[in-house]
Order: sequence, then C-alpha cells, then structure tokens
Amino acid sequence: MKKTKNEISQSLPMLIFIILSGGLQDAYSYFCRDGVFANAQTGNIVFLSVNIVNGDAGGVVKYLVPVTFFALGAIIAKTLFFVLKKNEVVFWKQIALITESVVLLAVAFMPQSMNLYANALTSFACAVQVLTFDQIYGNDFASTMCIGNMRSGTESFCEFVRTGNKAALHKAATYFSVILVFAVGAGIGSAAVATLGDRSILICCASLAVSFFMMFREKV
Repeated sequence: MKKTKNEISQSLPMLIFIILSGGLQDAYSYFCRDGVFANAQTGNIVFLSVNIVNGDAGGVVKYLVPVTFFALGAIIAKTLFFVLKKNEVVFWKQIALITESVVLLAVAFMPQSMNLYANALTSFACAVQVLTFDQIYGNDFASTMCIGNMRSGTESFCEFVRTGNKAALHKAATYFSVILVFAVGAGIGSAAVATLGDRSILICCASLAVSFFMMFREKV
C-alpha cells in the first residue's frame, strides 16, 4: 500500500539513520569538542549552573551557548513546520534534514579553536532533528535522547505484563530498539572521533542523506 511521506518519516527503518545520527552527535560533541553535550541539554544546564556558582565566566559561556542554540534550533524546526506543513511540493521534514546536514557539514571543517561555535551549531542541528522527528508509528519519541524512550518502553512493557496486550509489547520493543540504535550511534561516534577527529561528524551527514532519500519511496 502506498504510504505518505509523513507515514514513512515515522517508520523505524527510516528513523534508524536519524537515531544513529543522534547518538553519534552527542558522542562527537562530548569527546571531540571539549566535553559539551549536543543533545543532553540537561547535562549542559547542570554544568552551567555549577559554573555560575563557581564564578567561572568562561565555563558559563561554554555551556550557555549550546543551550541557547538548541532553543534556536527548536524555533527554526517549528517555523519550518508552520510554513511548509501544507506544501504539497516540498516536504518540510526533508527541508529540515537538509538544514541539519548543511550545519553539520560546516561543523566538520571547524578547527578545535572554534569548539564554542561547533558546539553551538551541533546543538542547533540536534534541536532541529528532535523537533522534526518526534513520532514513531504515531507514538511520541525522541531521536536524540533516551530518558523519554526508556520511560515509554518500560511503561508499555508493564502494560503487556499486566494485560497481555501484544500491541503494548510491540510498542515496548520499538522503544527499546530506538535506545539500542542510539547507543550504537554513540559507540560509532566514539570510535570515529578516535580515527577521524573533527571530520567524524560527516558520518552523520551521510546517515541523514539516507533518510532523506528514503522519504521519496512509497514503501518502507
């Protein structure tokens, strides 16, 4: 049966490459770009608060900038949705993927002396991704972090144990699969940083390109 681009964009086969990118981006920003989280803004806010208390102005800037750019990325993603959601020629999620890929491409060629800007742009890209791809088979999920997926997966599994509902088991398996793929992406990111250094973020661009072209298919 023919599927819409929006239905395809919520399928696990297409989202695997998005989720891999999410895990890789966090590993990249932390291990390659001076210990800053691209996705886990909770961690950045903790470090931001600590540096405020300690009076470390440099540390405040280091963590405030990615938090701010994450918020900006979220605004851009929602703007793309509002402006293009009814456009039958251009699918807004594909535009978001192009935006994210271009930003990450720029990050790949930033030297270590520009880590502040690299982390800002990576956080921006992560926000665009998480706001754009926020559903899997009609269920809310996150492609760049795990805590919500862990909660939803565990909740669904408990429902299966209590009621025997196989749909709940399938839902739990989907969430746990997302977590596993994210972890694999983080592992790939760590290994890639060790061998490719700053350029390792280009793997994300390749992964996102796969998802971009998969959305042209009628079946996934």
